[in-house]
Amino acid sequence: MAKILGIGSRVKHAEYGVGVVTNVTSELYWITFIDNGLETVTIDSEMEIIEAVDDEVDTVSFYEVEKTLRNLLKQYSDISEIVPIADKYKGGTLTLSPADAGLASKDIPIETFFHKIVMVRDRIRVMEQKINSSKNLDDQEKIDLQQYITRIYVSLTTFNVLFKNSSQNFKGSSK
Repeated sequence: MAKILGIGSRVKHAEYGVGVVTNVTSELYWITFIDNGLETVTIDSEMEIIEAVDDEVDTVSFYEVEKTLRNLLKQYSDISEIVPIADKYKGGTLTLSPADAGLASKDIPIETFFHKIVMVRDRIRVMEQKINSSKNLDDQEKIDLQQYITRIYVSLTTFNVLFKNSSQNFKGSSK
């Protein structure tokens, strides 16, 4: 690819399928693929360009781009974001056993627990977006709050084992 694609460009990747560019760095495209979720690919990767968008500077957060993409997919097709649970946990049960043998254990379908984890992740993303777009917070306050969000994500990485697609895992700071 000679030309750098802008956010919103649609591509077809040999390994990941059809997707939309949601972020661009000097070396990578962040592409949300319909069947494989978010993946990063190098700028020089071979891809078929379905629709190119001129390289633009955009201050829209990744969450807003992802939300817009999800809404477009829902509006124009039967496709919606599905966060699948790892196959080995399908139909499984999470058992909470109290230390006191006289108390009953609590069994929870693991899919129910997983759904709640995904809801927590989505709500953290909304909070992150609201912090980043806030007009009432100065840049230092936004950075301070973003550090707390990163720590929350790090704390939740324990649950990554439940996700089928690693691109949908919780991720802390990559620094």
